[in-house]
Amino acid sequence: MAPRGSSNGKAVEEKVLRAVKAPFGTIPPTGTKPKDYSSHGVTDNDIFLLPSSDYQLLGILTAIGAAVRLFRIYQPSSVVFDEVHFGGFASKYIKGRFFMDVHPPLAKLLITLAGWLAGFDGDFDFKDIGKDYVEPGVPYVAMRLLPAIMGILTIPTMFLTLKAAGCKTATAALGAGLIIFENGLVTQSRLILLDSPLIIFTSLTALAWICFTNQHEQGPKKAFDASWWFWLACTGLFLGATLSVKWVGLFTIAWVGSLTILQLWVLLGDTRTVTPRIWLKHFLARVFCLIIIPLGFYMGMFAIHFICLVNPGDGDGFMSSEFQATLNTKGMNDVPVDIAFGSRVSLRHHNTQGGYLHSHNHMYPTGSKQQQITLYPHKDENNLWVFENQTQPEGPDGPIKGPAAWDTLEPEWIVDGSVLKLYHITTDRRLHSHDQRPPVSEQDWQNEVSAYGYEGFEGDANDLFRVEIVKSLSDGAEAKTRLRTIQTKFKLVHIMTGCSLFSHKVKLPDWAFEQQEVTCAKQGTLPNSIWYVEQNEHPKLGAEAEKVNYRHPGFFGKFWELQKVMWTTNAGLVESHAWDSRPPSWPTLRRGINFWGKDHRQIYLIGNPIIWWSSTAAIALYVAFKGLSVLRWQRGFKDYDNVNFKRFDYEIGTSVLGWAFHYFPFFLMQRQLFLHHYFPALYFAIMALCQIYDFGLTRISGFGIRERPIVAKSAMAAFLAVAIVAFTMFAPLAYGNPWTRSSCNSVKLFDTWDWDCNTFHTDLSQYSGAPSASPAGSQQTGAPAVKGPGIVPPEEQKPSQEGKVTPQPPVMSVESVINQEEKIEYRDQDGNLLDEEQVKELSGKVSFSTRYETKTRIINSDGQEIGEAVAGAEGFAPPHPGSVGGEPETQGESVQGDKPATARVGDDLAKEKKVENMAGQGTAEPESGEGKATK
Repeated sequence: MAPRGSSNGKAVEEKVLRAVKAPFGTIPPTGTKPKDYSSHGVTDNDIFLLPSSDYQLLGILTAIGAAVRLFRIYQPSSVVFDEVHFGGFASKYIKGRFFMDVHPPLAKLLITLAGWLAGFDGDFDFKDIGKDYVEPGVPYVAMRLLPAIMGILTIPTMFLTLKAAGCKTATAALGAGLIIFENGLVTQSRLILLDSPLIIFTSLTALAWICFTNQHEQGPKKAFDASWWFWLACTGLFLGATLSVKWVGLFTIAWVGSLTILQLWVLLGDTRTVTPRIWLKHFLARVFCLIIIPLGFYMGMFAIHFICLVNPGDGDGFMSSEFQATLNTKGMNDVPVDIAFGSRVSLRHHNTQGGYLHSHNHMYPTGSKQQQITLYPHKDENNLWVFENQTQPEGPDGPIKGPAAWDTLEPEWIVDGSVLKLYHITTDRRLHSHDQRPPVSEQDWQNEVSAYGYEGFEGDANDLFRVEIVKSLSDGAEAKTRLRTIQTKFKLVHIMTGCSLFSHKVKLPDWAFEQQEVTCAKQGTLPNSIWYVEQNEHPKLGAEAEKVNYRHPGFFGKFWELQKVMWTTNAGLVESHAWDSRPPSWPTLRRGINFWGKDHRQIYLIGNPIIWWSSTAAIALYVAFKGLSVLRWQRGFKDYDNVNFKRFDYEIGTSVLGWAFHYFPFFLMQRQLFLHHYFPALYFAIMALCQIYDFGLTRISGFGIRERPIVAKSAMAAFLAVAIVAFTMFAPLAYGNPWTRSSCNSVKLFDTWDWDCNTFHTDLSQYSGAPSASPAGSQQTGAPAVKGPGIVPPEEQKPSQEGKVTPQPPVMSVESVINQEEKIEYRDQDGNLLDEEQVKELSGKVSFSTRYETKTRIINSDGQEIGEAVAGAEGFAPPHPGSVGGEPETQGESVQGDKPATARVGDDLAKEKKVENMAGQGTAEPESGEGKATK
């Protein structure tokens, strides 16, 4: 090739340049490059100045979107998927009971407001998928309307965003139409879920930012006027709202932040009109609107959150003792700070968020079979102990007997290195350890801890523990030398074996009421071996004694602590899930999520493949364009002198950057991920798709289509029509409508689209007598809802007394039950049948849960079998992990589910390893696992 500067090489490059520039047209005569920071080729796209025809079209599109999203919104009339969590949070808000969730509170507060306005009293617990709404009178339709309305508002938002970006009305209508008929967005917006609020606030942020950018690109004449300030402030407000729904809003902030940096960089290069003072004004305006406003809004949502949740609840165990003390009934009176032998105390564990050292009059079923020692998250008389000296005090007549021996003596402070015994007041036994493996954590470095003895027994050497103060964690000089209530953090080291009193996030089975295990660990991590005294009472410490209480953390302390707990818990959601997927599969729609199934209907989250694949292709097209344009720029071509070329690159690049910021960060996450995490990125991909259509069909002259508007509009209409056809084909999965197996199989293009076509009837006429899905219909029947594949509590291991047979058409004159049988089957967590050898191999390693299933065969008067109805045969989608509602010490309780009995290999063996990995982090186990709802 000729050198770049040669005449021959120059001629060749100019020919290529003309060939490439031809489709984008030539620079119009009026397109002189601005001399300030104004952008070349930009016009004022004020969305408040659109023609009336655009607003009329916008109204029509919104009405169509409302019809699509509100169609049969009452169905199903039972709890679906993550309504378990987010409906349950509404109940807790109304009752004022504190809970912990990994998401910020805005969307949950709005859902609660919708339910409260509709008369919801918070008594319904949303505990199980499939739990009926109709009989208890839950205003679930009103609660579903909130996300539905937000989903509807996304339609005009897309229309206006594309208009603000300079697109034609037909293109804006195309974008709105694609949002209307996107199956995944429709499914999510019809249920009590957080994704619809997330999408609307993300889209409003995009609208406000693009409107502001349009004002900014018009140069100094628009800077700092009312419209400029309005859109910049709106951007900050909507950023705060997006972040207050889910932390995915951080990706939106990163998108806006990167473009803000670009704007400030361009301003810095305009030495003609932007003085240092003006540049600083631009900078401070953006700091206020894009940092202060979002942060203030975000913190304001948590202020409301704390105002609403003033009572103890099933989430306060995740929080520190100081935090818990701010809740009603959780606070305590000032207590004496000095601790002496004979003090009645309650001990709290330092690392697992404040469970109390606890014992009750129940024995271990294995090992020593002595009385159980556990960690219990609530205040209770069984948490009270007496600190006894290793020897009884001497009286006039010899040693004074009993735990009250020190009540009349002058207090003798307990110091670092003191050897003592802990006497359990309610059962008259002492804390005890020996070289015996614990019943659950059977590692060699763990010893069993029990309560041993009886009233009048003086104890033995295995009752002795030495106090070792952890000075680095103790508060104050005196607290580092002797025990002081709350202030001193210490270890209790067993004298005979050298192990330390230890607890971790491992639950004991039902026989210990699923309370947290306490052991004596020879190699335990320091945080899990630390204790402190919370309650302290001694007869010789009167009213004049020095008192202490928890420090009040204040709003900022509570806010920051909750952020850390949310972050830690969210990062801990790493277990696999039945319906999780990874980011590489999202753009090509490889897999969805099973939400619900009952009465031969199913709700399965799957997108519109036409929209997903075409939007992904649009992203790929832009990436290819950008790569080629960069190569050509490096070779000296002047493509960017063409205004259409430049605007194509910047405008579509802005949308693709939004897609990238909302997609690629998920590759860095180890936590559970699901298809719905792609929805914000999908919104930006649809924007990019429409903008490419707009440039290709209405703004670039080289293809000859710009001069024939009817061709461009026809192409858009045809594409939208194909998307609508695809929408209708998959609509039964969005609405839970009747469907046939043949229709289902005909659209199931991939094996990874794993909804079950056998769920559906073979003919639509078979649905004529099926239970109605409407509120007016008969009560829902079928399987109890899934809460998890764990152990079923004994009180729930009962066959249903209601029979629970699916109602049949009322055309039969005579019905009789011809056979009933009982049999026992063992299945794994995936429902696979286990043979006797597999069951024998697993015995003792795993826990089996019991599930009763009634099958009834019915015949009509002609002796013909009508079919079989299986109580619980049609399972629900497993719920999913994002939310945490149980106490960290006691959560994970299982209830009877609609899946076969499960045997989870390795669960018990893996507990200790998991706890070791989380040691020192205070990570709460999520309430849900494989059989749970998703986040």
